[in-house]
Amino acid sequence: MAYTINTYNTNVLSVVEDGTVDQATDLKLVGRNFAGYGEIQNENFVFLLENFAGNNQPPRALTGQIWYDSSVGKIKYYNGTRWRNTGGTEVATEAPAGLSEGDLWWDSDDLQLHVYTGSEFILVGPQDAGSGVTQMQSRLIKDTVGTLHKAIVAIINDVIVYVFSDDAEYTIDQTAENNAIPNFDVVKPGVTQRNTQSSTNGVTTTDHMFYGTTRNAEMLGGFLASFYIKEISNTTTSLNEAVAIGNDNGLTVGAGQDLKLIIENGSDAVITNDQGDKVVHRIGSDDVLQVKSGEVLHGNGESVNIGANASKFADVYANNFYGLAQSSSAIRVGGTDRTASVDTAGTGTANTIAVRDSAGNLNATLFQGTATQARYADLAEVYSTDQEHGVGTVMTICAHEDHEASAYMAASFAAIGVISEKPAYLMNAEAEGQPIALKGRVPVRVVGAVNKGDRVWAHDNGCASTEQKFHLVGIALESNINTDEKLVECFLMV
Repeated sequence: MAYTINTYNTNVLSVVEDGTVDQATDLKLVGRNFAGYGEIQNENFVFLLENFAGNNQPPRALTGQIWYDSSVGKIKYYNGTRWRNTGGTEVATEAPAGLSEGDLWWDSDDLQLHVYTGSEFILVGPQDAGSGVTQMQSRLIKDTVGTLHKAIVAIINDVIVYVFSDDAEYTIDQTAENNAIPNFDVVKPGVTQRNTQSSTNGVTTTDHMFYGTTRNAEMLGGFLASFYIKEISNTTTSLNEAVAIGNDNGLTVGAGQDLKLIIENGSDAVITNDQGDKVVHRIGSDDVLQVKSGEVLHGNGESVNIGANASKFADVYANNFYGLAQSSSAIRVGGTDRTASVDTAGTGTANTIAVRDSAGNLNATLFQGTATQARYADLAEVYSTDQEHGVGTVMTICAHEDHEASAYMAASFAAIGVISEKPAYLMNAEAEGQPIALKGRVPVRVVGAVNKGDRVWAHDNGCASTEQKFHLVGIALESNINTDEKLVECFLMV
């Protein structure tokens, strides 16, 4: 009669028929009336006793079955999917073989613990090994009044180099057992470095926020070290950054505090010489300007310009003027202020001194004399254009009968000029259109890199380039390595 074999959780494992041996597991299950059952039963006991010891894993394992892996000398268990080590840490001087994921190995040579990932070992700690300890340690430090403080100490080769603390400042009790920390006396909140020898008192002072001696740092208070004012001990040392003074008291210079730069009335900038009688403005070795009480003098005994051709003063007011005036809105001649006027009645009573009117125009039927200067640099004429073109556009004759000029396109008519922004002399000024520079220097739209002295040729889309394709436009007066379109000042040769 057959009988049923159940697992511990009451699941049916096998049904064994009479006179048969069931080998569904690594043990042989003997049915009733099987001759020689004693040998089989005894072998089963031996298998269990030695935990199926062998180099090969049991082929028909049940969940929870134990197997002694003879190849690595380890007890393993079957979890229903695979065989796993029963635990424990492997102690060896070299990485052991045959470990499973999660197994530990203690390196008895370097005194370090590793964990196996299934493919490699990862160091657990300590991070450094050797004869001296190098690590972070949690400690209780007793102060001189007997209070214990939690702290973390950083150790490098058995030497504590700094202490992390979150407590208020305290003094270490160096006499307490196992409490002394060499080269430390006071521990402050944050990071306290060990004392270093000082040339004056042998140890560092105790009033540093970062306690100890920091010989170099890139940043302090969130700012680069170069932002701070430093003592200038020699002529080769200087400040490289701007100095901002956040109050109206300003800046004082000189051993006698002679020169002061301050703010008065909340916004007035005042330069004061408290001891001397003048303020000198010096460029290089030359005294360019001296300001004294009631006087403004040039400083080097030579003539000095006030303003320049490219940077003029709008108005100059004075009771008396001595010298040569090249231009003026009015001039006193024979006791009379003379301004520009037109003799419309033909009486001959108009002023003989011509000046610009309010619009900046100089009106005269006949100009007698020589014009020696012009504010801008090109000769231009107004032409009607097919559309509004930007400054520097290379222009050609427009094929459309309604307009005179258009932007130069590939292989079009010869280039006639370039759109000017501020012509020095403008012909046909009353006409409608745009000023086209014909000669002189003028900004030109150029594509591609250009060097000073390069010839630029009409290109396309109203631009020029150094590539000789069509018609010569001019010669570059400056260099520009930018390959994109840009304005380059050129001498026109159209």
